[in-house]
Amino acid sequence: MADYNEQFYLVRSDILPEAMRKTIDAKALLERGKAESIFEAVQHVGLSRSAFYKYRDAVFPFQAMVKEQMITLFFHLEDRAGTLSNLLLTVAESGCNVLTIHQTIPLQGKANVTLSLNTTGMMYTIEKLLQKLHKLDFVDRVEVLSSGA
Repeated sequence: MADYNEQFYLVRSDILPEAMRKTIDAKALLERGKAESIFEAVQHVGLSRSAFYKYRDAVFPFQAMVKEQMITLFFHLEDRAGTLSNLLLTVAESGCNVLTIHQTIPLQGKANVTLSLNTTGMMYTIEKLLQKLHKLDFVDRVEVLSSGA
């Protein structure tokens, strides 16, 4: 289970481990369409796929995070009446605006939901939002899939 009390730090790139810097470079290649797959991107920057997967959701260029006003969250939910409604209510109470919703057909009492949110009007930090979402009794898992426009 992830720690939702995590903290973020601003660190100069020259003191980051090489694998973290290369992960950022590989993500940039993918975002700009200069690489068609993760395999191609990591090969281009000289990074292992395991290192890429280890750091991809943990390192971001500062400029991207400052400009960021969109986040995509993945949820693994119990399939009960009202779960999506309650999830959306919690998101709305945070001040976020829902941009997209994708829900899978429930299987074995579980459903996956992906939300893209505009965080411009968010009243508290993303970490606080994640804490609130994770505390919902029908949420088995919540993950940040991406942060970027």
